[in-house]
Amino acid sequence: MANNHSELEKRLWEAADDLRANSKLKSAEYSVPVLGLIFLRYADHKFAEAGKKLAQQGSGRRKVGKTDYQAQGVLFLPENARFAHLLNLPEGADVGKAVNEAMKAIETENEDLRDVLPKTYNALEKNLLVTLLKNFSSIPMTIEGDAFGKIYEYFLGNFAMSEGQKGGEFFTPISIVKLIVEIIEPYHGRILDPACGSGGMFVQSAAFVEHHRQSVNEISVYGQEKVAETIRLCKMNLAVHGLSGDIRQSVTYYEDSHKSVGKFDFVMANPPFNVDKVDKERIKDDPRYPFAIPKADNANYLWIQLFYSALNETGRAGFVMANSAGDARGSELDIRRDLLKSGAVDVMVSVGSNFFYTVTLPCTLWFLNRGKAKSKLKDKVLFIDARQIFTQIDRAHREFTPLQIEFLSNIVRLYRGEKPETEAGSSDLMKERYSDGKYADVLGLCKVATLAEIEAHGWSLNPGRYVGVAERAADEFEFAVRLEELNEELETLNAESRELEESIAENVQSILVNEVSLATN
Repeated sequence: MANNHSELEKRLWEAADDLRANSKLKSAEYSVPVLGLIFLRYADHKFAEAGKKLAQQGSGRRKVGKTDYQAQGVLFLPENARFAHLLNLPEGADVGKAVNEAMKAIETENEDLRDVLPKTYNALEKNLLVTLLKNFSSIPMTIEGDAFGKIYEYFLGNFAMSEGQKGGEFFTPISIVKLIVEIIEPYHGRILDPACGSGGMFVQSAAFVEHHRQSVNEISVYGQEKVAETIRLCKMNLAVHGLSGDIRQSVTYYEDSHKSVGKFDFVMANPPFNVDKVDKERIKDDPRYPFAIPKADNANYLWIQLFYSALNETGRAGFVMANSAGDARGSELDIRRDLLKSGAVDVMVSVGSNFFYTVTLPCTLWFLNRGKAKSKLKDKVLFIDARQIFTQIDRAHREFTPLQIEFLSNIVRLYRGEKPETEAGSSDLMKERYSDGKYADVLGLCKVATLAEIEAHGWSLNPGRYVGVAERAADEFEFAVRLEELNEELETLNAESRELEESIAENVQSILVNEVSLATN
């Protein structure tokens, strides 16, 4: 896998250099067309692989056709849409027109992609387009996960860093998505991602189902996304993985495109962090915010309520959230307390810094379970501090390995009374920590806290407050870890400061109104 990642990075750098040197377009004008070429490359590979399989299965009595490919969960590609056809165009050919025609042909044969694929390749210079085709032709086909989202972030990170991070939006690293999926276990049912981006949560849900030898037809996916170009990216991502979904464009705070309240078995999301300026007048009577509208100019607790309210009575949610949300004060604390008292808060996982591709911030994974309120765990929450669990990819990036994901997920399985899994190689770790096969608190790693203990900690949902600190030798990351902890404290203090400023402003306004009233009388 490491070789595949390095090969992908090499090809992307080559494409990036070509675009930087030759393109006169803005990043928004070429990012989706470039992703269209990546889409075509992956679709072509899957089409070719399915063709080999069908040829081996065939009896020779009839020609393999479109329905045979679709039965394999593969997009049908007409001859003029094959990657090899575009690579081998004669020198005098209009390459931009040929790629546009290829995209139109794919849409004609695959109804779910109608009006989705980019068809602006005539805007790219011919030599540049030919170079991109050649570069992408050698991208390895064994890359796992949300390849389109990863590539999309790569281009935004190199050409439009400010666009890629606007509003606190960051592409979700594949290992974090996998951990979310393993913990909520979406075997079947309706899955919602109301901030779906490039659709990586859906892709990994399908991979989870297939890994556990069940049919992806057992799940149905629903998404909301505010950016039209990103919806197109999501639909391409779903299509190339043999999935279809109901993805709609809308601003989730104000619009409930899927009539979501109480409807979904699973919710997964990586919402934008700490968004401000949401128009609270527009949402004050929205049933998707059942606890309260937070007074702070911060949308974190709007998102949390959106996820909670979308779940049915046994539904589970897993989402990424800013660390500051776990300790936020004022009206957000009140909402958090009520959420805890509902019994829905299930698991909290702290993730260290440098997991995201363009930012270094740490985060917390929240897991809700509406069915827990009727179980023996109703007054308990599992806290996991995973900040010291990671694999260093390079100097600036970390990830969870499959073994680490399995180990962390197994802690949750034991907490729930489920059987652990060891396929990814976590058996030795499990024997070391849980030799009797039963859950137990581990200092510095995990702790099951009661509501009474959580109340004593000011209703905090910060795992570090509960799991304690295990003894460990000093290492090269000690300074970085301490700096991360201080940064988390600063985030909390900043949030409290904003709330205090708002409270003071409200009090001043009230005093002024009263003074005017007295003067008038």
